[in-house]
Amino acid sequence: MPATPLTDFSRLCLHTITTKPWSLDQACKEYPRAGVKGISVWRDTLAGRDVKASGKQLRDAGFGIVSLVRGGFFAASAAAGRQKAVEENKKCIDEAAALGAPIIVLVGGAVAGQPLAESRKQISEGIAAIAPYAKAAGVKLALEPLHPMYADTRSAINTLKQANDVAAQFDATVGVAVDVYHLWWDDQLETEIARCGKLGKLLAYHVCDWRSPTVDMLNDRGLMGEGVIPLRQIRGWVEAAGFRGFIEVEIFSNRLWQTDQVEFLRKIQDAYLRHT
Repeated sequence: MPATPLTDFSRLCLHTITTKPWSLDQACKEYPRAGVKGISVWRDTLAGRDVKASGKQLRDAGFGIVSLVRGGFFAASAAAGRQKAVEENKKCIDEAAALGAPIIVLVGGAVAGQPLAESRKQISEGIAAIAPYAKAAGVKLALEPLHPMYADTRSAINTLKQANDVAAQFDATVGVAVDVYHLWWDDQLETEIARCGKLGKLLAYHVCDWRSPTVDMLNDRGLMGEGVIPLRQIRGWVEAAGFRGFIEVEIFSNRLWQTDQVEFLRKIQDAYLRHT
């Protein structure tokens, strides 16, 4: 059954990429005015900042810091590239610990022309190389499967089943982030969400919408209700699997980034209650 309508903003989280034109300081000022309770911080917004002080600033503003985005990109054609990715992910873990983010979202990575099976093997090996470091830091790793249109260079993990299979190799340090934009099309989605819940691996839930037609493969995500994703149905599956965490609005949109971001926040509020 579809989930019941949301009636408040107690679970509303925004990714800073959603309001890309804003600095972290601007997001910290404006998000609470829109009832936003959680924040997932993209690493670019931390450039040149004291990460620990930024975490304190966010907590003092009343936010729950949900995740740091993003790590991963483990696949590489040469061993040196794979080792470089491991070291970069350890830096990301250090940043998450300093910020106070309990989760890092991982994008697996892929290499154009390299067999997907090899890239998937490298992703599992990369996670294995950093998981003990993350566990020691008290940070969890959420592997996010990406839509198959990104299988050439962004991620060879393209279904929830593939992500579940990887996460199942590890202890509770490693789980999965479910993003409706990447997974709504999958006829095994309900089954795999239930499996993810049973494994105790469902760490994060991201929402937006798939516009039809889509005019850009990366930066044309829609506001909830602007597209074709059955959002309440999928939320119903996620909640039936035991997830009660933040609902994270993550929208990449050249169109929406060009609009007044305060007005955009108002539209997010409306879409969150009416369609999510």
